[in-house]
Amino acid sequence: MTISLVPLKESSVDIVETFNRWNNDPAIVHLIRPVRSEEELTVEQNLTVESLAERLQTHDIFLIYADDHLVGEVNVMYDAAHLYRQEPGSAWLGLVIGETKGRGRGVGTTALNLLEERIRQQGTPRIELGVFAFNEAAHRLYEKLGYEEIARIEAFTYWNGQFWADIRMEKRLT
Repeated sequence: MTISLVPLKESSVDIVETFNRWNNDPAIVHLIRPVRSEEELTVEQNLTVESLAERLQTHDIFLIYADDHLVGEVNVMYDAAHLYRQEPGSAWLGLVIGETKGRGRGVGTTALNLLEERIRQQGTPRIELGVFAFNEAAHRLYEKLGYEEIARIEAFTYWNGQFWADIRMEKRLT
């Protein structure tokens, strides 16, 4: 399987529809966004062409393709306000493998390796991310790739009848 990252340069109806399908998929919504109750998991959150265009002003977004099929997206913000460690030049990472055929097949690993190489070449010193404590598969993936836990924000998100921490992790690139 060939994995590639393609920079998203402009918003379109097709991409917005795809992102909305992924971001509201009951099978993965609890992995993507923090919520405060069971009810919030079923509330649809939809982008518009305009809101995605605005997001492109503050995020570098890359579409993840597996053998020419769009399967996910990875995005980066620099010096985000929600970084646990406010170190200048830090990247905040978000990853969604939206298509079932892209999960559990090394797509996330390859996409992250490709992204890290891109941002390392830009001179970015570190990456930070958050992973919900119940998402053990993602936590293992990040550890395997060299990310280290730097903090836990308790009671960050609700899922499966309880509140869970957000595990903040970082990787030094320099």
